[in-house]
Amino acid sequence: MNNFFIPPAFVFIIAAAFLPLFSGKVRSVYLLLIPVVGFANLINIPHGNFWAYSFLDYGLHLIRVDKVSLLFGYAFHLITFVTLIYALNFKRNMEYVAGLIYAGGALGAVFAGDLITLFIFWELMTISSTFLVWARGTESSIGSGYRYMLVHLLGGLVLLIGIILHGQETGSMAFNHIGLGTVGSYFIFFGFGVNCAWPFLHSWLTDAYPEASIAGTVFLSAFTTKTAVYALARGYAGTDALIWIGVGMAAFPIFYAVIENDLRRVLAYSLINQVGFMVVGIGIGTELAVNGALAHVFTDIMFKALLFMGMGAVLYRTGKIKATELGGLYKYMPYTTIFTIVGAASISAFPLFSAFASKSMVMSAAVHESLYFVWLVLLFASAGVFHHAGIKIPFFAFFGHDSGLKPKEAPMNMLIAMGILAFLNIFIGTFPSFLYNLLPYPVEYKPYTADHVIFQLQILLFSALAFTLLLRAGIYPAEIRSTNIDSDWTYRRGYRAFLWLIDKPVLGFMNYMKKLFFESIPGKLKHFSKNPMAIIMLTFSNSESRKHITDCIINEEDAYLESMNIHWSIGLSVILIIAFLVIYLLVFMISLL
Repeated sequence: MNNFFIPPAFVFIIAAAFLPLFSGKVRSVYLLLIPVVGFANLINIPHGNFWAYSFLDYGLHLIRVDKVSLLFGYAFHLITFVTLIYALNFKRNMEYVAGLIYAGGALGAVFAGDLITLFIFWELMTISSTFLVWARGTESSIGSGYRYMLVHLLGGLVLLIGIILHGQETGSMAFNHIGLGTVGSYFIFFGFGVNCAWPFLHSWLTDAYPEASIAGTVFLSAFTTKTAVYALARGYAGTDALIWIGVGMAAFPIFYAVIENDLRRVLAYSLINQVGFMVVGIGIGTELAVNGALAHVFTDIMFKALLFMGMGAVLYRTGKIKATELGGLYKYMPYTTIFTIVGAASISAFPLFSAFASKSMVMSAAVHESLYFVWLVLLFASAGVFHHAGIKIPFFAFFGHDSGLKPKEAPMNMLIAMGILAFLNIFIGTFPSFLYNLLPYPVEYKPYTADHVIFQLQILLFSALAFTLLLRAGIYPAEIRSTNIDSDWTYRRGYRAFLWLIDKPVLGFMNYMKKLFFESIPGKLKHFSKNPMAIIMLTFSNSESRKHITDCIINEEDAYLESMNIHWSIGLSVILIIAFLVIYLLVFMISLL
């Protein structure tokens, strides 16, 4: 093998370590060179398994390269480059370092050839991404960051248990197709599910992503859930349970997103909705379905990052992100408005925009497998995402009522980053063959047929008509200042109940036992050894006698301590200790004879 390369993750992680040495324009150039150098390294790696090492007698591979891992590698390098452009006007090194290590962890996970390597990078993602939540520096972001970390550490623990059991059950740590069937496989399955934001395991995402820093949210939207989708595609393709999990993910966020006031939280719910399409495709498991799921991973990274960038630019310029506080910004931020509309059209799967070329592959695969109910729910989810992300986001942020805000347009670096992603979303939607060529299986699917285009336009236009009629009639849920209760309510309340249980009954009982066994009983025994009759009388006497006897015992203790101070000098103590050591030395020497 003549090509020289290093694991893709190491480019980002090593570069992050040297970042604090640079500042100003030099730092900006250095940041942008990192993903460029990483991409050059990536395209130089041939297919196969490399960088073998041994751990606990298991043969492991740090790198495994095939078309699936390369697709994620291309997407991760691209989105890191664009996000770094977007974040150039931020001055906090911690945010850059955490973002680079986070990207490196994601790359390490998707190129891992075994489960142990996967787990190491999986946990590295957890630690580094937590700092992106904390980077915003608000009280709510600190709390969300701790909850985010705890949920993912718990998910990582479940994953680790599964990996250990799987190694014992199969004798191998290779990360290939696992499927459900053993105890270890179920633990791994649920460990992946936490990062994938399955229903009832999802609230870490909607809790933390809206609270992260402006650039941190863009990073977060690209890596954690997509790495989990990769892991499911690699280990559990064709698992029927994933179909129904994905259906739930695609459907339930719509109802939350419609009533949510925080526009970044709306996008967080829509992220779960889109990942649901991917999980359905992996669960179906056919070549068309898996191709559609992986293609949608690529497009979702592009359009979801664009939408988060648009809302991040609004937050950066106005300091506000609630729908009730925004509106009328199109006059002052026209380019941001245009780019956000491109992202909205892309996520809604308009013809000539990216999701039109990917989402429909999953839905077609459902029809081919006669999963008509699944197709119907996905159709409903497609119409719903147009409501909450395709219309609600741009309408309430840039149009709607006049909020009175008159912000400046987003900084040039933010506009350049959004412009790149807007171009990519239109390019992929217009020329999908470029994306299809990266997929693991040959693609015969043709998205631009007359039936498909007309049907999709009908869905979108009728959804827009429904939104307009509901809004004009006053039936559409009003944007109000509120906090929506999600499944995180259970563990937030459970956490408080757990702390109360630990703080009150458990610690109270432990303190009582400590006092009983280490104070009361030893004290009684000490007094009994010095004056047994007094203790017996104290136990069986009446209250007046008990008080008199107790005073006598206290006086005895004081007299005893006083006599110790008078007669037991330091010199005498030293002499006794030396004598004891001499006797011990003599006994030891005699024992050696």
